Amino acid sequence: MIEAELKARVHMPESVLRALDDRAAARAEVYQDTYYDRPDRVLEKADQELRVRTVHGPDDTRTVLTYKGAAVDAESGSKPEHETRVEDPEAVHAMLRGLGYVPVIAFEKRCRNYAFTARGRQMLATLVRVPEVDGTFLELETLAPEADLAAALSDVRAVLAELGIADGDLTRETYTGAVAAQRG
Repeated sequence: MIEAELKARVHMPESVLRALDDRAAARAEVYQDTYYDRPDRVLEKADQELRVRTVHGPDDTRTVLTYKGAAVDAESGSKPEHETRVEDPEAVHAMLRGLGYVPVIAFEKRCRNYAFTARGRQMLATLVRVPEVDGTFLELETLAPEADLAAALSDVRAVLAELGIADGDLTRETYTGAVAAQRG
């Protein structure tokens, strides 16, 4: 499955927050993300990602290992994504290091997640603040087979418009890139 996702800079967070609150209940979570690569940055060069994410929520803490393949849509950057829950995060970090991967960057994301159905699709909207990066972002995603990606992205774009996000607000800027730039 492809994660059909668009990301935007949010210029009026309070307005978008109200629109999302009207659609679904929010789940506030803090993500601790660590991205891995080989020392020669082979994953980065191939537009792939390997991430360990620990999610701290109000009721539990969980960790997932995620691999994202190269983008299949140049405009949105949508990628195939494979994810699995991890029982022992420290063991996974040790395994990755043992296999020759090194932590490239680690940072925190503060998120408000909203799961809802729109246009016949399960969607996840996430309002994001990264302490090291200026601004608020909105990610809106749905999973789709590659053959349905264009239609899925069209639906995501339409829901963003309903939330007050214009096409000019869309960005391909990555949190990893923005954090790395801040750290110099």
